[in-house]
Amino acid sequence: MSWRITLEAETYERAREEFTWDEIPDDYNIAHDALRKHEDVDRPALHHAHPDGSRETYTFRELDELTNAFANGLRERGIERGDRVAVVVPQKPANPITHLACWKLGAVSLPLSVLFGEDALRYRLEDSGATIVVVDESVLGTVEAVRDDCPDLEHVISVDANDAPEGVEPFDAVHEGQRTEFEIVETDAETPAIVMYTSGSTGPPKGVLHTHGVWLGHCPAFYMYFERDLEESVCWTPADWAWIGALGDLLFPAWHYGRPVVGHPMGKFDAETAYELVEEFGVTDAFVPPTAIRMMMEVEDPAEQYDLALKAICSGGEPLTPEILGWADEELEGVVVNELYGQTEANLLVTNCRDWFPARVGSMGKPVPGHDVAVVDSETGEELPEGEVGTIAVERADDPVVFEEYWNQPEKTEAATVDGWHLTGDLGYRDEDGYVWFKARDDDVIITSGYRVGPGEVESALLEHPAVEQVGVIGVPDETRGEIIKAFVQPVRGTAGDDALREELRELVREKLAKYEYPREIEFVEELPQTTTGKIQRRKLRERETEQ
Repeated sequence: MSWRITLEAETYERAREEFTWDEIPDDYNIAHDALRKHEDVDRPALHHAHPDGSRETYTFRELDELTNAFANGLRERGIERGDRVAVVVPQKPANPITHLACWKLGAVSLPLSVLFGEDALRYRLEDSGATIVVVDESVLGTVEAVRDDCPDLEHVISVDANDAPEGVEPFDAVHEGQRTEFEIVETDAETPAIVMYTSGSTGPPKGVLHTHGVWLGHCPAFYMYFERDLEESVCWTPADWAWIGALGDLLFPAWHYGRPVVGHPMGKFDAETAYELVEEFGVTDAFVPPTAIRMMMEVEDPAEQYDLALKAICSGGEPLTPEILGWADEELEGVVVNELYGQTEANLLVTNCRDWFPARVGSMGKPVPGHDVAVVDSETGEELPEGEVGTIAVERADDPVVFEEYWNQPEKTEAATVDGWHLTGDLGYRDEDGYVWFKARDDDVIITSGYRVGPGEVESALLEHPAVEQVGVIGVPDETRGEIIKAFVQPVRGTAGDDALREELRELVREKLAKYEYPREIEFVEELPQTTTGKIQRRKLRERETEQ
């Protein structure tokens, strides 16, 4: 049997004691692990469901040959070890093909959301120094609008563009006619592989650099969730393939185990379409964000309407409620929902995995085997006693899921590291039985529909409108999305705050940042609470919202 990560211990406690990362091959490469190591490379790897109803299936062998050809095409265009290639593609085969081709070359891929607007894309392409961008036809215009502002960007490659403008190459032209053999460059688990951008509460977005070992770091939790179905499972997620929750919680771990994945560029999530996909492809295991689960809960009698093979769901990005767990057990006839906790810098650290230990409502669960998670003093790195609130942290040493550094921001990397611990920025505590309980974020990051949004970015975008004098942005609770973005806007003197201005502000953010980052609520105010140095006090805005 080809090498893969397993948890052979009979209990969670034994698995925590016995599991190590010592067996990772010295010449580890993600692309080899995902495509070439399997004993039967003619098994399905990707079922692609086109929105028009047509279907394609790719085997591991076919994906290997396609990525070989694409890697040869990228090499012809000058891509070498360490170069950055951006991927702005939804759930289409071109997305993983580009990533895997980059990793065969030793290049660094850069997953970016098709929801990004001009400012968001411009910043990430320029900051990363991306040489090539592979972009879906739906956002080609956005890339073209910022292309001249990105001096390192030499090639734009478009997926599914019928009439690409001059200077844009079709995706197929890069790999067609190329050799379907490729000798993977020498790498190991610590070779740089991917940069994923995450928003903070202040300052620009941070590029999170991960190595080839990152997806292995997700595998212990993946194994815990789906182990009983690993030989016959079919995996699917509606999450954006630009998000670590989709790539790391499902897509590449599934291919580590040689299991097929369903891809479908759904766009805006639709619960009925989701059930239809799960039924059609016999999906057994899924990663579904809580917001999408809540929308699926609105469909009546799903187990009667659809012939479902679904066995287990993992979910994260925001806390799960008891209602979700009860609904899955009753309406999906025993489907287990496992909660996970992590972040772009270090994902799948803690879980409530109901096959391995009892869940405690309100707790995030226990640390996943392979990850040394503790609650520490953020100043000293000292582990705190049971029940005492501190910063949730993970030990950096030898853990492949923990990021290497923040791209171009060494001071941020240093600030997030104390005495060998990576500080997540989240506050919590551990009880006497090892369960981790989340208390609060120690920054102002908003989690809406599973996306982490930095309020500073939204505020900066809103301040570009000539009618805005000051603005403060916070997250407010929402039953469907967990949180929604709310902006408190102080208009310039003599400007009326009305519905027309609200819509202008929302559209401004959609265009500049991302479609999920616009403020769904906008309240006009005469003045905003500020510190003596003029900084908007978001804490007081949250307090005001709570009092209403």
